[in-house]
Amino acid sequence: MDRRTARETAFVMLFEKMFKPEETPEDIKRIAEDYRELVPDEYIERVFVGTCDKQEEIDEIIAKHSIGWKTERMSKTSLAIMRLAVYEILYEDDIPFNVSINEAVELAKKFDHEKSPSFINGILNSIADAGGFKSR
Repeated sequence: MDRRTARETAFVMLFEKMFKPEETPEDIKRIAEDYRELVPDEYIERVFVGTCDKQEEIDEIIAKHSIGWKTERMSKTSLAIMRLAVYEILYEDDIPFNVSINEAVELAKKFDHEKSPSFINGILNSIADAGGFKSR
């Protein structure tokens, strides 16, 4: 499985988790493997579980950089996309920040509202600027 497909799968699992807060990340992963024939993938497991584990921290960062928007008002699709991208920016050193941002914008183009790609791009670039990630 290529990285883009794996990232999309991780996004779908994060989106699903938003509607099943009582389920553990491991439960969501098991369901995906059992019913959607998800092939085990190290990247998917690492970023999905990692994003779930760091969700509170990630949401605080998103909220800090989304001036005038509360995360509760954002579409669940946009929020799941940004959570994944922020996790990659913060914790996946082998993925350049600009790749994470570009891939998030592509996910938004495919799955979200027409205005979402620019909204997501702006917030993620603000996060990357503030965190000094543009230098890596």
